[in-house]
Amino acid sequence: MRVALMWEARAVQGRGAELMEWARSRELAQEPLRRESFRAPQDRVLVLTWWDAEALDAELPELPEPAADLVTRPVHRWRFEAVD
Repeated sequence: MRVALMWEARAVQGRGAELMEWARSRELAQEPLRRESFRAPQDRVLVLTWWDAEALDAELPELPEPAADLVTRPVHRWRFEAVD
């Protein structure tokens, strides 16, 4: 099964580039099939990773929480299963 992990955070105003740099520099314990980073208004950063997994709730490496002074709220995380 193909699983996509979504990690989304909102940086403190004006620190979006710093949050993006932080997210892109984080190494995961395993290499995903694919990894992409996106930015959006309001200093938001989104990272998507794709994995081959046996179940949607499989144990997969995820990006950690950034330092509290870099973000305005806890990170949002979602998992998605690919559908043919």
